[in-house]
Amino acid sequence: MSFTELQSKAAPIRLWGDVDAVEPQAKSQLYNIAKLPWVHGVAVMPDVHYGIGATVGSVIAMRGAVSPAAVGVDIGCGMTAQRTSLTADDLPDDLGHLRSKIEAAIPVGQAMHKSSVDVGHLKTGLHGWHEFWSGFDDLAKSPARRAEAKAAKQLGTLGGGNHFIEVCLSDDGQVWLMLHSGSRYIGNALAQYHIEKAKGLPHNTDLPDPDLAVFIADTPQMEEYRRDLFWAQDYARRNRAVMMALLRQVVRKKFPKARFEPEISVHHNYVAEEVHYGENLLVTRKGAIRAGFGDMGIIPGSMGASSFIVRGLGNGEAYESASHGAGRRMSRNAARKRFTALDLIAQTEGVECRKDPGVIDEIPAAYKDIDEVIAAQSDLVEVTARLRQVVCVKG
Repeated sequence: MSFTELQSKAAPIRLWGDVDAVEPQAKSQLYNIAKLPWVHGVAVMPDVHYGIGATVGSVIAMRGAVSPAAVGVDIGCGMTAQRTSLTADDLPDDLGHLRSKIEAAIPVGQAMHKSSVDVGHLKTGLHGWHEFWSGFDDLAKSPARRAEAKAAKQLGTLGGGNHFIEVCLSDDGQVWLMLHSGSRYIGNALAQYHIEKAKGLPHNTDLPDPDLAVFIADTPQMEEYRRDLFWAQDYARRNRAVMMALLRQVVRKKFPKARFEPEISVHHNYVAEEVHYGENLLVTRKGAIRAGFGDMGIIPGSMGASSFIVRGLGNGEAYESASHGAGRRMSRNAARKRFTALDLIAQTEGVECRKDPGVIDEIPAAYKDIDEVIAAQSDLVEVTARLRQVVCVKG
């Protein structure tokens, strides 16, 4: 499927998926984004929905500028997946014990580790830990001071909301491990600090939406934001790597002969410096993954729905991007009002997971149909594996 170009007197807006299914609020946000003088273009993914400032499921390419709210407050949020040597036949009929072990090893929700994880004895596959932590001292002082005590203890923790840890089966019966999380409290604190800072700059006084305030290249404010942004993105990547290493330990204890293929790890709330249409651009993906030619990616569904491992096709008209998931079809409050715990039990049949009122807002029906979302971006990615959850851990 190719894109539909929305009529805009400003920068081009290319949308993959059903234009009529996009909420009016989200469309207004897209038009507001396109009006910004720094915007080269906007690519809209089929999982698009209303967000703060910028829509979730949008790719915004700017010349010499970046909007912190267009990145989102969970800087570096993303996915990691790993194929194992295990098959469906290796799994026990009752997966409750495995879920309990995962929840005991990896703090979820507001919980954190009692002390920082010893990454020196944990096989994360990542290096440069000393240099990474040394960068903490250079971060914006106000939010960093508030987060210093939490940052080390939250590394290797899941969080809540739509974040999850899963054990999945592919169509060919292989066991996969998959998780979704970001930069935890430190990323949020840095994001909120810079969003407010950007709103106070003179060049942002006449914007169509104050939440779209930007930093401009070659200014001290932009340099400070870039420093904090890229550090938080690295924190998010390392957070997922630590969790995946802890998850592998749980699996190895239960299945000593298990082997693991290399991880696939992708951000879907982040900024990257890229060249498109022969120009150096700052590309913000808020609820979107990079899908350059051959890039491996992960597009998850909701709890109880399919997820997909994909390979990018390098579509330049989408700034080499694809969707980050199914995308919400209704707000969390609307889902809580509409559905019950009995609905959740029915919609997550066959999945070992929480089925209590505390996660009703994550019920599959609150999300768009993942199969339709995948079909709408056949010119952005090709599917290499389809997964279904058998264990889902949420905070």
